Amino acid sequence: MLVILDTNFIIYCITNKIDIQSSISDALDTNFELAIVDATLDELTKLGDKIALKIVKNFIEIKTKKDKIVDDLILDIVDKKTIVATNDLELRKKLKVKGIKTLVVRQKKYIKEI
Repeated sequence: MLVILDTNFIIYCITNKIDIQSSISDALDTNFELAIVDATLDELTKLGDKIALKIVKNFIEIKTKKDKIVDDLILDIVDKKTIVATNDLELRKKLKVKGIKTLVVRQKKYIKEI
């Protein structure tokens, strides 16, 4: 299972001191790999968030054409074997229409599959 994390999810987890790897492991009952799209890495670089950049350095980087906003790039590459970790309500609605599961942070302390 591939879990794609968007920028706001990563930043939110760091801000609330949530261990991404272990919290996602607690939320999912399957093996998974963490991934980001290259445009997310660009956003984190522009933000200058050294902690986030250190966390994502071991994630799979999905190359895209970078011709769209990150949300649209994620929507283009997801399939039924993908879960997207995001707190973005609009993105979650679009993913739901496509039948894609999502992970969200609840109560600023744990991750839940929706």
